[in-house]
Amino acid sequence: MRFEVSRRGFIAGLGAGLAVALIPKAGGAVTPRAADGLGAHVLVHVALDGLVTIVCHRSEMGQGVRSSLPVLIGDELGVDPKRVVVQQAVGDAKYGDQNTDGSTSIRRGYDELRTAGAVTRMLLVAAAAKRWKVKPATCTAEQHRVVHAASKRSLGFEEVVAAASKLPVPKTVVMRPVTELTRVATPNLPVFDGLGFVTGTAKFGGDLALPGLVYAAIARPPVVGGKVAKLDASKALAVPGVTRVIEMPPAAPPWLFQPWGGVAVIATNTWAALKGRAALAIAWEHGDFADYSWPAYREQLLASVRAPGEPHRNVGDVDQAFAKAAQVVEAEYIVPHLSHLQMEPLVATARVAGDTCEVWVPTQHPQANRDAIAKLLGLPLEAVTVNVTLLGGAFGRKSKSDFVVEAAYIAKQLGDNVPVRVQWTREDDVKHGYYNAANAQRLRAALDAGKQVTGWHHRTALTPIGGTMNLAVDGPGEGDLQQGVTDLALGGIPNVRAEACKAPVRTRVGWYRSVYNIFHAFAVGSFIDEIAHARGADPRATWLEVIGPAKALSLQELGVKNLRNYGEKLDKHPVDAGRLRHVIERVTELANWSDRNGRFLGLAAHRSFVSYTGVVVSVVADPEHGFRIEDVWITMDAGMVVNQERVHSQLEGAVIMGISNVLYGGITHTAGVVDQTNFRDARVVRIHESPRRIHTDIVASTAPPSGVGEPGVPPVGAALANALFALTGKRLREVPFVTGVRS
Repeated sequence: MRFEVSRRGFIAGLGAGLAVALIPKAGGAVTPRAADGLGAHVLVHVALDGLVTIVCHRSEMGQGVRSSLPVLIGDELGVDPKRVVVQQAVGDAKYGDQNTDGSTSIRRGYDELRTAGAVTRMLLVAAAAKRWKVKPATCTAEQHRVVHAASKRSLGFEEVVAAASKLPVPKTVVMRPVTELTRVATPNLPVFDGLGFVTGTAKFGGDLALPGLVYAAIARPPVVGGKVAKLDASKALAVPGVTRVIEMPPAAPPWLFQPWGGVAVIATNTWAALKGRAALAIAWEHGDFADYSWPAYREQLLASVRAPGEPHRNVGDVDQAFAKAAQVVEAEYIVPHLSHLQMEPLVATARVAGDTCEVWVPTQHPQANRDAIAKLLGLPLEAVTVNVTLLGGAFGRKSKSDFVVEAAYIAKQLGDNVPVRVQWTREDDVKHGYYNAANAQRLRAALDAGKQVTGWHHRTALTPIGGTMNLAVDGPGEGDLQQGVTDLALGGIPNVRAEACKAPVRTRVGWYRSVYNIFHAFAVGSFIDEIAHARGADPRATWLEVIGPAKALSLQELGVKNLRNYGEKLDKHPVDAGRLRHVIERVTELANWSDRNGRFLGLAAHRSFVSYTGVVVSVVADPEHGFRIEDVWITMDAGMVVNQERVHSQLEGAVIMGISNVLYGGITHTAGVVDQTNFRDARVVRIHESPRRIHTDIVASTAPPSGVGEPGVPPVGAALANALFALTGKRLREVPFVTGVRS
C-alpha cells in the first residue's frame, strides 16, 4: 500500500512521538476571557476565574520573544504558569512600540514589562489586604495567590480580582527586588511555541486557510524603479486555475517600503499562479537604475575611501602621528550587499470587506503595515486589522511593508470579501529584497619606533538606508557611524580620526541583522589582527592595548560631539572599554588561546546594540577543502539576561550567520538586475561546513539589559578571517571569501 505524506505531515507525525519527552507545557491554547476582570495594563488581563492573559506585543521569529516577555511580566505579577495564556497582539498603537527590530524587545521593554506585572500585582494585593485589614506591604503574590505570611492566610487571584478591578490604579509602581523574579534568568525556561514547532501545528504566514482563498504570484520589475512597458497576458490566462491578471502600480522614488509594482497573476492555487506568472509576456522599461553594476560600483567605493571624507571623530593630532610614524600599516576592506535569506519566504494574506481590511502576515512591524494599508486604501486606522503570525525567520526583511501592501492592493481589486494570499518564492526574496548596505573601508595605523600604535585613521563608504527614504542621501551620517566607528573603544591610541565617504544608493537598502556593524566589525577586527602581525605581537595583547584602560569613555575621549548610542543614554549604557576587554579575556581563556596544538586561531570582538561580544574561531587544515572549522567560542555581555536558553540559541545562530556572511555572502548587480537567484548561489553554510562545536558563554551581569539578537553576528567574520590567515598566511579582505560556488 502506498501513502502520500507531506513534509509537514511527516514532521507532525514525528513530533507527536517526541513532544511528551522534549516539550514542557507553557501557556496553552485557552481562549482569553472578555473584558470582565482586571485589566489595569494593556499587556495583562486577569479574568474572574483567575486566568491570566499576557499579551505579547512583539513578533516571534525564532528568537523566543513569546517565551521571554511573558515570563518577565508573570514573574513580576506572581503567576502560576499553568494558569497563563499568551495572546499575540494585533497591530495597534495602544501597545506602544511593536517593531521587533534593533534588538530592543527586552532592552527597551524591560521596565515597561515589569511595570505591567507590578501594577496588576499591586491591585490584587491591595484588594486582599483590604479584606484582611492589613497593610499591603505585609503581603506578597506568588503562584497565583496573595499571601499574608504573618497570619498564614492566602487568597487566590480569582477570589480578589473583582474587588481589585474597582480600585484606582496606583500612581507609584513598586517592582519586586530582582532576587524575587524566580523564573527570569534561569537556564531552562520552556519554549512557549515549542510543542507547535515540533508537531507541525505552529501557524506561520503560509498556513492560514480562509473560505474562498485565492492565490497571487507577482512578476516584479527586474530593476528597482522599473515598470511594465508592454504586457501580453493571454498565455497566463490560459493556464488552468488562473482567473485574473492585475497590473500593479509602479514604484516611484523615494522607494521607502512601497512595492516594486509589476503584474499579479491570480489563481485558485499557488502552483497555477506561479505557472501563470511564468507564462506572462512582459516587456520592461528598466528606468534610471539599469546602469548599476557591482564591478564598477566596487571601484567607486574604493575611490571614495581613498580620498578625504567628512570627519566625524577626532582625538589628538592624527596627521602628526602619521608624519612621525616609524611604520604605517594600511588595508582596504570590501563587503557587497547581503540578503536576509530567511527560511520562510515572504507571504501575506489580505481581505477587504466593505470599508475594512484585515491581513494575516508574518511581520516584524504590524503598526507600520497598518499605517501603509490605511494610506493605500484611504481607510481610517481603526478599519485595518493586522494579525501577526509566527515568522519563519526575518533578520530585518519582514520589518518592511512592501509585501503586505501588495496583498492589500490586490484584495481591493478583487472586490468585497475575497481573501488573497500573495506568495513570494525564494527567487523573489533574493531578487527583490532590501539588502544590507554595500561598503568599502580604508584603515591606517601609525606605529612608533617601539611598535606602539600612535595613530588610527578610518574611512568608510556605505550605501545608507537613508537613501531608500531620500535618494539625495549619498553617504553615512552620524547615526550610521555609531555602529562600529564612532563608538569603537580606542582608548589606547592617542590620535584617532574617522571619516564618512560618499556612496550613493543604487538599489533598495534596508535593515539587516546587525546592519552596518557587519562590515565595520569585519574591517576593524581584521585590521587589529594585521597590526598585531606587523608588530610581531600576540593579537590578544594588541586588542587589549588598542582598547585601552578598563573605563567608560566620555564623548570627549571618543572624539565625538554626539553619540546616538542605539537610542540609549550614555550614563545607562556607556561605551565601556572594561566590558569589551572582559569578553576578550574571557573568550580567549575558554578557547585556551595560548595552546595552539595544531589549531589556527582567530580573535575578534565588537560592541553593538550596547552589548559586548568576543569570538575565537579555530580552523585546521583539511586536505580536501583546504580548511575545516573545528570550534567557535563566543562570549556575550548583554547585561541582565532574561532567557538564557534563548540567548544561547541566538549566539549559535549568530555564529552560523556570521560565517555564512563572509564565506558566501554577496548580492551583486549587473545592469541593475540582481545576479543571484536562490540558495545555489546565495549561499549559507551547510552542515558539513559548519563548526564541529560551538561554545556559547553568557557573562553573568547586573547591568541593565542590552541587545541580544544582533550583537553576536558582527565579530564572527573577522575572527574567521584571522584564523584563516593564521592557517594560510593570506589576508582575506573582501567578502565573499569563496566565490563562484554553485551546489
